[in-house]
Amino acid sequence: MADDDDIEIDFGADETVAADEDDTELNLDFGGDADDADQAEDDVALNFGPDAEAETSAGEELDVEAEEADETADEAVEKALEELRAELRAKPGEWYVVHTYSGMEKRVKQNLESRAQSLNMEDYIFEVRVPTEEAVEIRNGNKKTVTRTVLPGYVLVCMEMTDESWATVRHTPSVTGFVGHATQPVPLSMEEVEQMLAPAVIAAAAAKVEGTPKQARRKKIEVADFAEGDSVLITDGPFAGVHASITEINANSQRLKALVDFMGRETPVDLTFAQVEKV
Repeated sequence: MADDDDIEIDFGADETVAADEDDTELNLDFGGDADDADQAEDDVALNFGPDAEAETSAGEELDVEAEEADETADEAVEKALEELRAELRAKPGEWYVVHTYSGMEKRVKQNLESRAQSLNMEDYIFEVRVPTEEAVEIRNGNKKTVTRTVLPGYVLVCMEMTDESWATVRHTPSVTGFVGHATQPVPLSMEEVEQMLAPAVIAAAAAKVEGTPKQARRKKIEVADFAEGDSVLITDGPFAGVHASITEINANSQRLKALVDFMGRETPVDLTFAQVEKV
C-alpha cells in the first residue's frame, strides 16, 4: 500500500518544459538583427511588376502626343479651309453643277478643259472640279483607303454664264445638262461650294501631318462586299448552309445582323463578315 501512496499522477505541463517555452523567441526579422530592423526595412524593396508610376507617365506621354498631333492636324485643316475660302472668293464667275453620265466625271472634266482651251473660252470657263473624299473601304475582309467622288454623276464648273459658254459646257461629251431650272442654270452659294470641296482639302491637309488620329477617325468606313437587304449564304457556325437576309451592317467591327428562317420563324443572328458570302 505504501507503493500506492507514492504514485503521483501529473496531468499538467512540465515546469521545465514550460520554462523553456517561455524562453523561446520567434525571430521574424528574416535573418536581420533586432537592432538592424529599422535599417532592414529601409533597405528592402519589393518589386511586383512594372512601375505603376512609370506606366502612368508613359500613358500620359502618349495621350499628350496624340492630343498634340490632333491639334497640329486641326490647325493644318483650318488653315487649308481658310485658303480654300479665299481662293473661291477671289475667283471670277460663279459655280454651277453639271450633270454627267455616272462614272464619267473625270472624263468630262478633261474634255471640258480641252474644249474651253480649243474654243478660246478660257476667259469664261475658269475651272472644272470633281469633288472627292477619302473613305475606308472593306473588301474581302481587307481595309484600304480609297478616293471617291462626293457627288457621283456631277461636276462643278466655275464660269461666267453666256450663250457661248453655256453651249461649250452643254455640248461636251457625256454632259447631260446643268442642274437648275429648265431654262436657266442656278449658281451655287459659296457655302455650298465650300461644303462640296472641303473633304478633299481636309484629306490633303491631314495627309501632310504625321500622326493624325482624329483625322483618321473622320474617314467614312464603307463595306464593298455587302449591303442591307442583300441575300447571303452562311458558311460557318450553327447556321452554316442557311440563307439569310442582311438587316444591319457594322463596318467598324466587321459584323452584320441577318434574318434566317428557323423552324418557320424569322430569327435574327449576329455574324462576322467571314461567316457569310453573297449569293
